[in-house]
Amino acid sequence: MRCFGYYWVCLSEFKPLFNIFIFFMNMNKEKRLAVTFLVTTLILVGEVIGGYLSNSLALLSDAGHMVTDALAIALGFVAAYISKRPSDRNATLGYQRVGVLAALINGLSLLVIAVLIFHEAYERFLSPHNVGIPVMLGIAVLGLAGNLLMIFILGHNHEDLNIKSVWLHVLGDTLSSVGVIISGIIIYFTGWVYADPIASILIGGIIVLGGVRLVRDTVSIFLNLTPKGFNVETLINKIKDIPDVIDIHHVHLWPVAHDNIAFSAHILVNDQTLSEVEKTKKRIEDVLHESGVDHSTLQIESSNETCDNNLYCQVNHENNNDEHNHVH
Repeated sequence: MRCFGYYWVCLSEFKPLFNIFIFFMNMNKEKRLAVTFLVTTLILVGEVIGGYLSNSLALLSDAGHMVTDALAIALGFVAAYISKRPSDRNATLGYQRVGVLAALINGLSLLVIAVLIFHEAYERFLSPHNVGIPVMLGIAVLGLAGNLLMIFILGHNHEDLNIKSVWLHVLGDTLSSVGVIISGIIIYFTGWVYADPIASILIGGIIVLGGVRLVRDTVSIFLNLTPKGFNVETLINKIKDIPDVIDIHHVHLWPVAHDNIAFSAHILVNDQTLSEVEKTKKRIEDVLHESGVDHSTLQIESSNETCDNNLYCQVNHENNNDEHNHVH
């Protein structure tokens, strides 16, 4: 047995924990969601019982959020499974946006549950209730431990909006548990029962922030807005710097899903043979791939006779330096 330091902490004692860490890290997202759903259900049952016995609105608010968590995780699990299906006749771009739709629904559910929490907190301000502190704190501590476990299982770096939506639900519950514990301690030492609805309002505010961000990100995908982290002008200039490329117009850059960026454009090139055009096209595709574009459709042109008079339609005529732009 190898040990180190003055406290003789043995490395072998941490091996079981390390194995558990590796086990969770090797899980795919479907298995992570399944384990998270199981833990959520156990916490939900405990908080409903504890909230009823202790008469704690903060605890019941947390339990209400746990209901949406369970639904969010179940929805995320189904969406993760469906989004992996390949494209077919009915969905030529695949089913990746099913996960985005699930994330949007989860984001909206966060906002709805926050409104319900605000309403109940208002009622508690008008008519304060006595709170059973021991039960409230005991259940809240167990809930906090369970939520921290779920955060660990889901991880923190999420490019998948579907998984991110579930993670935001769990993060909201974790902060809710912290709020319940703090309010319980305040009531225990001061008897100030208004700490319970105030904690609920803070919980609701945190839930709103996460819900708004999630809805914003998902709606931007459905509206085909320019993906985050992309600068269309910079991308156009990179393409125009490629040899034999005269100009580029009818540029379209949009997210098919959170991790699938598409690009299309008309590329004006010097008069070339077909084999030379293919080489130019390959260089353009390499630039797009390096910039984070996953799929591109390029229409190569050797004439500048047609161009709409809108944004990003910049064709240089031999005797006319006017700029025309067009992008979506």
